[in-house]
Parts: sequence; C-alpha cells; structure tokens
Amino acid sequence: MNYSILRQFWSVVEATQTVTLMALDDTKLVEQLIDRLRQQYSLNSDQIDTITVYIRSRLPLVRDLAQARQLEYV
Repeated sequence: MNYSILRQFWSVVEATQTVTLMALDDTKLVEQLIDRLRQQYSLNSDQIDTITVYIRSRLPLVRDLAQARQLEYV
C-alpha cells in the first residue's frame, strides 16, 4: 500500500467529525472513509480492496481516537 494513501487516510480520520466516527456502523464508516480518500486519490480496485482491509482492521483504533477527541471537549 502506498505510504501517501496511508497518511491521507489518517488525515481523513482526523478531519472527520467525531460524531460521524462514533455513530456510523462499521460498513458505513468504511464506505465513507473510502469515499473521502477517492476524492483525493484515483484509486484502482486493488488499492480499494487493500485500503478496505486496512481500514476494517483499524476501526477499533479509529473509534478509540474519536472517543478520546470527544472526551477532550467534555
């Protein structure tokens, strides 16, 4: 997987509203994050498959980060 796509993925996570990261189910969240990546990169089907697997494996971390951000504002 391309390093710049990984960096962009985490930038997308940071830019996504906390409520969105917490409220969407896993499938919808993966779809939304991939859609946002597609807006910035021209991804082929192999790249989409690879980043989908990566995102799914990192969803607990994504949600933990969102929860930590949420606690910062309480």
